[in-house]
Amino acid sequence: MPALVDPAKCTACEECVSVCPTECIAMVEGKALVNPDDCTECEACVDACPETAIRMV
Repeated sequence: MPALVDPAKCTACEECVSVCPTECIAMVEGKALVNPDDCTECEACVDACPETAIRMV
């Protein structure tokens, strides 16, 4: 299952965007959004998020 972003916790810091090896995270309306088709479930974004707004589902 791909990474899932909790928009209530996301502060748009873009840390997840910079660490994603597949570049599947984009900022949409000020929040991170993961493209589930490209996510490889590496969890780099989960580890990088300072707000713990990203989890694996």
